Amino acid sequence: MKKRFIALAFIIGFSSVTNVALAETDYPNYQETLQQAKQGDAIAQCNLGLMYYKGDGVQQDYKKAFEWFKKSANQGDAQAQYNLAVIYEKGQGVKQSYNKAIDWYAKSANQEYVNAQYNLGAMYYRGNGVKKSYNQAFNWFSKSAGQGDAESQFFLGIMYYKGYGVLQNKNTSKEWFNKSCKKGYQMSCKGYRLLIKEGY
Repeated sequence: MKKRFIALAFIIGFSSVTNVALAETDYPNYQETLQQAKQGDAIAQCNLGLMYYKGDGVQQDYKKAFEWFKKSANQGDAQAQYNLAVIYEKGQGVKQSYNKAIDWYAKSANQEYVNAQYNLGAMYYRGNGVKKSYNQAFNWFSKSAGQGDAESQFFLGIMYYKGYGVLQNKNTSKEWFNKSCKKGYQMSCKGYRLLIKEGY
């Protein structure tokens, strides 16, 4: 069975950038991956892009990472689309472009890729590459929170607390903070405790 790497675990703006996490513990052989990628295998192309991005088994090369992610993304691979969006957003191996990042995040997010849904929500929340829209941010955070993403749940807590893109409701805010806190997201735990002190 072909092994797939998890996408670049990049969380924009709101918290520290996390390291790339792997879905599988063993890297595939470079030559084998390269051969499969050249034959048009989208998963191998995405894996090869990640190997170049990280410098695992090969010399780090953002331009080559971009090239392989793009080949895979053009075949509709949601993870590669997400990775490509991250590269555009950060300007690694390619000219930085929020607009292109938004486009690729959207393609990935529409395939239910949770990290893309979160990052797309974050870009609407901050107005990076798009007109700031709390309604759109709320929409995308809701999708990723529904898949169990703790940071998205935290932002729903914030949005309900402040009334951003949704009617203010501190009870619902507390519920989202609690869900996120139970997953170990400490900022949500602080929000949850604050609302308890406020009598909610």
